[in-house]
Amino acid sequence: MFESERRQRARASVEAHVRGFFTGHTITVDDYDLGPGRREAVPDLRILTVSPGPRADSWAYVTAGCWSTVETDGHGLEFVLTAPVRDERFAGLLAMTAYYHAGHQLDLGHSLPIGEPWLPRSDCDHLLISLPYLHGPDLENCPLTDGNARILWVLPVTAAEMAYRREHGHEALEQLFDEHAIVPTDPRRPSVA
Repeated sequence: MFESERRQRARASVEAHVRGFFTGHTITVDDYDLGPGRREAVPDLRILTVSPGPRADSWAYVTAGCWSTVETDGHGLEFVLTAPVRDERFAGLLAMTAYYHAGHQLDLGHSLPIGEPWLPRSDCDHLLISLPYLHGPDLENCPLTDGNARILWVLPVTAAEMAYRREHGHEALEQLFDEHAIVPTDPRRPSVA
């Protein structure tokens, strides 16, 4: 029972942290059931949906419950995805990321293919794990009773951008994003590579 209580405390701390960071935004919290055969990988997964507001003019979707799946010495990850609209598809992408993380231990600079565009008519069909540049370190660093959760950004990117990153490195790709001043929530943004 202790482990379950520890996971619930961590999840509650992440939720409180996100609510504090996004003060003035409407936030809904939904339990996310990954379904049979997957539910056990991230048993306490919740997705927080954050409306546009004073901190950001886009929607944000944040996991709560990933921390405990792959934490080491009290340190683990949660994820944030920003989007132009409210759509359950984004909660699904985050749930997929959480499940993938449970089996592959994602971290900064890692990526995963999603098998289709993140939005219709988009060239972005991969997710890159990055620093949450849109929100900064105040969202990224979430202290917990039993350690720390780091909230990393799930950024939709193109296959060409992933190929560029493999050849030139993560920092070079992020520099290209800066040089081209990408709008990460634009589903039709052109590839920078």
